[in-house]
Amino acid sequence: MSVHTLRARLTREDIARLTDAGDEEARALAARKVCARYAGPGLTEDERALGAEIVRVLAQDAAELVRRALSVTLQRSPHLPADVARQLAADIDSIALPIIAGSPVLADEDLIAIVRDGAPRRQVAVAARESVSESVTAEIAEHGASEAVSILAANSGAAFNSGAYASVFRRFSHSPHVLERFIERSALPLEVTEKLVACISDQALQRLVARHALPPQLAVELAEGARERATVDLVDQAGLAPDPRRFVQQLQLNARLTPSLMLRALLRGHVTFFEHCMAELAGIDHAKAWVLIHDAGPLGLDAVFRKAGLPERILPAVRAALSAWHSLEVGPDGARDLIRFRQRLVERVFTQFQGAPVSELDYCLDRLDADIAAASAARLAV
Repeated sequence: MSVHTLRARLTREDIARLTDAGDEEARALAARKVCARYAGPGLTEDERALGAEIVRVLAQDAAELVRRALSVTLQRSPHLPADVARQLAADIDSIALPIIAGSPVLADEDLIAIVRDGAPRRQVAVAARESVSESVTAEIAEHGASEAVSILAANSGAAFNSGAYASVFRRFSHSPHVLERFIERSALPLEVTEKLVACISDQALQRLVARHALPPQLAVELAEGARERATVDLVDQAGLAPDPRRFVQQLQLNARLTPSLMLRALLRGHVTFFEHCMAELAGIDHAKAWVLIHDAGPLGLDAVFRKAGLPERILPAVRAALSAWHSLEVGPDGARDLIRFRQRLVERVFTQFQGAPVSELDYCLDRLDADIAAASAARLAV
């Protein structure tokens, strides 16, 4: 990339600033513009190669402002030469941290070396990267400072394997503030949620139950224990269960599979859970239960209801809930659409069937209020 090539992209003033040895700020501004052009589209291979040489020269500039302009402008560019990325990552923090946190050209071995160097701020930058491989995650889990491990635990882009989880639990078993960050991940293995229960506060346990499925036996044990009201809602755990059939069987073994629980789950929109409940109580497979429950006429639901031994008094409420569920759709807007869907579902049951058990409807309305409050709090926190 010669000055001639850059002529259409940079002004004469930019070139003059870039070569002005006495004005660091001017050189930094020009360097930023050069780097932005270099990182952008439309350059030939020869221009890109020449541009890389210019970037290497800028990386040697004695002025921190110039090197920082280079670091910030090219921190996410795939065109940043790897040798320059490593050089910048070894610079002072103001220059190194943007590269460590964002550069896609740093290899795993580069990141592992940064972690092993032991500087907590740099370990934090590695842990916060959009994507962290299993090998780098394992290194931070085993050797990282508590601040870095805390960030890593909450980062859904960090690939944890069983060994990395074990390292964190071993090192921070008495540091609940670190372990509780796992709750912020988009998904957790069931064995990890089980370990967390024994290590975290009641308040954190509420968040764990709200975001992640618990092993069936553990959910039942918590629900039967002294912490029931403060921690576990079996209805919403039913909706989170990755294996609803096993969850239902566990409930049945513990005498927790009640008509009230089933109706509440149905009114919360957990139809798959309801289907597995009916299949378990009726002694038939799920596919057959599905056909009978969703029969367009009245006979299928009547038949499976009788076979399951459920009280006839809740049959009209179940029928109204299923009818409303079939006529509604959950929108694409995540939690807010789910809240609106549940609200409309309960309203339909209210209007279509006035005889639904008051306790179950009150329960669903209370849960809706809690959903709305949680969604509002989440929006305010963003």
